[in-house]
Amino acid sequence: MDTPTSEPVDSPSEFDAKAFLVSLPGLPGVYRMHAADGALLYVGKARDLKKRVSSYFQKTQLSPRIAHMVARIARIETTVTGSEAEALLLENNLIKTQQPRYNILFRDDKSYPMLKFSAHRFARISYYRGVTDRRSQFFGPYPSAWAVKESIQVLQKVFRLRTCEDSVFSNRSRACLLHQIGRCSAPCVKAIDEAAYRADSDAAMRFLRGGHQEVLTDFESRMHEAAADLRFEEAAVLRNRMTALARILHQQSMETGSDVDVDIIAIEVAGGRVCVNLAMVRGGRHLGDRAHFPTHVDAVTEQVPGEVLDAFLSQHYADGELPPVIVCSTESSNPDALALLQARAGHAISWVRQPSGPRRRWLEQARQNAGLALARVLAEEGSQQSRTRALAEVLGLDDDNLDALRIECFDVSHTMGEATQASCVVYHHHAQQRGEYRRFNIEGLVGGDDYAAMRQVLTRRYSKIAAEQVQADQDGDAARIDAATMPQLVLVDGGKGQIEVARQVFEELGLDISILVGVAKGEGRKTGLETLVFADGRPELVLGRDSSALMLVAQIRDEAHRFAITGMRARRAKTRNTSSLEEISGIGPRKRQRLLARFGGLRGIIAASVEDLASVEGISRSLAEDIYRQMH
Repeated sequence: MDTPTSEPVDSPSEFDAKAFLVSLPGLPGVYRMHAADGALLYVGKARDLKKRVSSYFQKTQLSPRIAHMVARIARIETTVTGSEAEALLLENNLIKTQQPRYNILFRDDKSYPMLKFSAHRFARISYYRGVTDRRSQFFGPYPSAWAVKESIQVLQKVFRLRTCEDSVFSNRSRACLLHQIGRCSAPCVKAIDEAAYRADSDAAMRFLRGGHQEVLTDFESRMHEAAADLRFEEAAVLRNRMTALARILHQQSMETGSDVDVDIIAIEVAGGRVCVNLAMVRGGRHLGDRAHFPTHVDAVTEQVPGEVLDAFLSQHYADGELPPVIVCSTESSNPDALALLQARAGHAISWVRQPSGPRRRWLEQARQNAGLALARVLAEEGSQQSRTRALAEVLGLDDDNLDALRIECFDVSHTMGEATQASCVVYHHHAQQRGEYRRFNIEGLVGGDDYAAMRQVLTRRYSKIAAEQVQADQDGDAARIDAATMPQLVLVDGGKGQIEVARQVFEELGLDISILVGVAKGEGRKTGLETLVFADGRPELVLGRDSSALMLVAQIRDEAHRFAITGMRARRAKTRNTSSLEEISGIGPRKRQRLLARFGGLRGIIAASVEDLASVEGISRSLAEDIYRQMH
């Protein structure tokens, strides 16, 4: 049950922790910590709510991140659950849906690809990404699209299962090339009956689950039976399939030993960032790894690896299946972590901290890959920070706290005046903040009037902030306005005309026009030739191709343009009742059908990576990049 344990107060200092703790029950549950403005600060689980929440107000060696959070607490709410395992599930759901400010957060794993066996009587194997259903069989998740493709190739070689779409399957009059090269048993032309094909697909699923020896024994039995009945061609085919399978199993045994399903987790900390690298072994086959970079981590404390591991276990395995073996040298900060995982999985889990043999080799490789991924990210972030500093120096902005520098950029997009839409993208903490992007449908204007559209979008975006500032000045409480709501720099895609409109809007609203900068395109619209135009009368500025500041401005401007044009295309497609895929050159009806069938709709296509798109039949790498660019 939900138990609001305190009323909202005006400031964190008014929170009476001692009185609040007296009312807490010693039961398992979830607690939610709120700031004075109602913002959710932290979500946590506990076997004993009273002991766990009390620890925040008794410890003197809290990490800087948690200490800062405790200082902001104005209200705490609790929900009692039947067990700590139930609390773990509720905690994870709240973290994923509400993104608390001080929880360690991992990106949602819905993007993991899977291998699908369709519910057709002649099951089709295919790459799949999206929501699963009960009719089909799914295997995974896999760490990459390449791992799924490699698995499909193995199944084609050994079990000869079909990969063609149902529409192609039902209309074939002769076997395809895959049958001729021994990669498909051609059920489309009845070269194999339904019972035999089902036996092959069942064997393939047993193989993916790790039943290798069982599959080999089945092949051998069928081979001897065929030979005894003088069906020597069929016996030879089974012999060749046994040979191929034995070769694959020998290679896997050299790689992974006797392991069937294992997850290897490596955690590296450097430069204030943390990387969690997950390597996967499924069905005795090593499938590769994937690096994760959590946010809201105070990476200067020694207990970070354990805390990060707990957050990863909770969020990554919330909806997915847990393997029977997890290899990780990091020790969890929760002594009951393994018991909670086992309760969720419904089976025993072996936690290996000091692996040997192949497991040790894979852990060392996972650590190495984590270190390489972390170094790459730090290098990229260092480049972004240097660009932010360069821009601040060029424009004379305060560079004491560049991490707090907030830039908003606006662009307007339409097609011959149709479906006009404006975008606002946000650059903050040295990175694009996609969760804060906004689109504005422009209404009531003559089509193609970019100046009027810019006036409308700027007025809609900043009028409320301006009114709040006026009220705060009248009340003598200027600190009431959150500095994050008003950017320190506003970029407008356009030259003198657009920046003049922006100046008029800001003067009407009583805002500082010195933060307005127009980005005028250069000759041929080539990046590096842009001119910066200022609303406060400063002379125009040409930075040149090699300027780090201009690189950042162009990056933000291009992102605003991308966000505006994709929104405009979607709006136009909706108005015309057509698919936005139809707007992409090179995508005809057949390719569009294949894409929609593979990813389950436009939402799945938008979520797919370039590699995923390129895995669809008929989609080249260059076309996949074009699709990805225009859908984002």
